[in-house]
Amino acid sequence: MHTIESIREHLKQLKPDIDAITTFWQNSSLSKELSELERTMQQENFWQHPDQIVISQKCQHLKVMKASYDEITEKYADNLELLELIDDQESIDQLSIDTLRLAKQLKKFKISILLTGEHDASNCFISINSGAGGTESQDWAEMLLRMYMRFCEREGLTLQTLDYQAGEEAGMKSATVLVKGPYAYGLLNAESGVHRLVRISPYDSNKRRHTSFASMSVTPEVSEQAVEIEPNDLRIDTYRAGGAGGQHVNKTDSAVRITHIPTNTVVQCQNERSQLQNKQTAMKMLFSRLVQKKEKEKRAAQAAIEKVKIEWGSQIRSYVLHPYKMVKDTRTGCESSQPDNVLDGDLMQFIEQFLLKQATQQ
Repeated sequence: MHTIESIREHLKQLKPDIDAITTFWQNSSLSKELSELERTMQQENFWQHPDQIVISQKCQHLKVMKASYDEITEKYADNLELLELIDDQESIDQLSIDTLRLAKQLKKFKISILLTGEHDASNCFISINSGAGGTESQDWAEMLLRMYMRFCEREGLTLQTLDYQAGEEAGMKSATVLVKGPYAYGLLNAESGVHRLVRISPYDSNKRRHTSFASMSVTPEVSEQAVEIEPNDLRIDTYRAGGAGGQHVNKTDSAVRITHIPTNTVVQCQNERSQLQNKQTAMKMLFSRLVQKKEKEKRAAQAAIEKVKIEWGSQIRSYVLHPYKMVKDTRTGCESSQPDNVLDGDLMQFIEQFLLKQATQQ
């Protein structure tokens, strides 16, 4: 049974976070920036603006932030006031439920205020590749793909599979997925790196322990104006798509692979319904990869994820299923003794700790 005292204690525990986001919002220039962006978007010829997509995304991002901030602070004040007015058990129970919801909303907002990078509000492409080790690593790569699918479901993000290369016996060699929704890039970019799995292999008749690796890389979806590409710098190949996917798959050369020759950047798409659609989607992926490449070259100290070898010593997180159960992020030390939950998409604790650490280092 819920009591007024238990609710009061819970609200007391939330106060430091309420004070923190209030201080952040009042000291930031986000409200002013939102007003300026809205004025820009109201201009008659805004649709011709070269940064139309970027401005629109940024404006929407700030609108979501302001709405969340207003709702959270108002709910907190309302709950404090209601606490002094109610005395029947039904109202006490309802206020307890509302306070729990507020706590979850507040935690999510704390993360969102850490996501203020140029592309953090953008949609993104995620690519997962299996490491050396054949079936073991390919199975692990598919487990990772499912983990991120479940995470996106939890966070209200939508996914579209663009390319999927199945393994020879099980699992997958690689996959590329487009993720859409608020903070998609900001959240998932925290997961970029090599992931290590230790378990008793389901493919080993002797039930020996195996270590497998797979990599996860993330690029933001960007506008075509963000980077200039010369047509002569592109090599476009078509091929017959493989795997399940409808009547067009395996019937025509609808899959598209595009190579940017100067940088040797390769993207491919096979899951759209036509060659033209696959080409358009692949070009979006290429723009994103090239923008990210330019940014990473400015930060020479950071190696591009595609060049990190998928092997011992390079992982960002270990998932141990045997001889004990533990997931540990090697960057932050954040741990969970419930790997089944983590593999089912319960990743926010790791993302939050990484973003907090990153913010303190800037």
